[in-house]
Amino acid sequence: MGRIRLVVSDFIMSFLWIWSGALIKVFVHKGLGLGQETSGEVIKGVLGILHMFLFAFLTKLSKGAAYNPLTVLAAAASGDFSRFLFNVGARIPAQVIGCITGVKLIIDTFPEIGVGPRLNVDIHQGALTEGLLAFGIVTISLGLALKIPGSSLMKTWISSVSKCALHILGADLTGGCMNPASVMGWAYARGDHITKEHILVYWLAPMEATLLAVWTFKLVVQPLMEDNTDFKSGTE
Repeated sequence: MGRIRLVVSDFIMSFLWIWSGALIKVFVHKGLGLGQETSGEVIKGVLGILHMFLFAFLTKLSKGAAYNPLTVLAAAASGDFSRFLFNVGARIPAQVIGCITGVKLIIDTFPEIGVGPRLNVDIHQGALTEGLLAFGIVTISLGLALKIPGSSLMKTWISSVSKCALHILGADLTGGCMNPASVMGWAYARGDHITKEHILVYWLAPMEATLLAVWTFKLVVQPLMEDNTDFKSGTE
């Protein structure tokens, strides 16, 4: 029952994630009438950080539900093989289905919302961009997950601001999504979810970068952070 509950929670979280992002755009563009103005982008950034705080709370409330396949993949790569199969074979598909369902309802409700993130550079530059963004955010998340000094609120703040900054860096190139399921939802609605560009840029590149980040973190970063924490604890 615990695994079924987790899969259902992943579906709901992914659905809500898609809708929250869409509602922020509707509020800023249609409600406030700011469009692509600088003030509108600032307000979207602030609301984006606040809604990441909300989803961090929902993750704790649901005891581990996630809306991003990269989060699930990073956890799966750190566990045993049965956990890996469950995460990849059940949780990630649930997230994808949740995003597709959310996008379909969004398009029916707000047809003016747009078509989602698009690749604005060549396929190789796009894959490199999404890979680097994924590597960065996974490494940051793994570091914050360690038992290091700092409140949960501060760790959530660091994670949210980091995601917002990385999104801005990649927004004009690939959309800066760092979430294959979210992109899949929009791509499925457009009918280009099985193209080489989509699979390579938004799935293979970030997932390979996630596995590389987990391996690098275990090999290099984690021992250094643990040694540093032990040193600080011993001097207090």
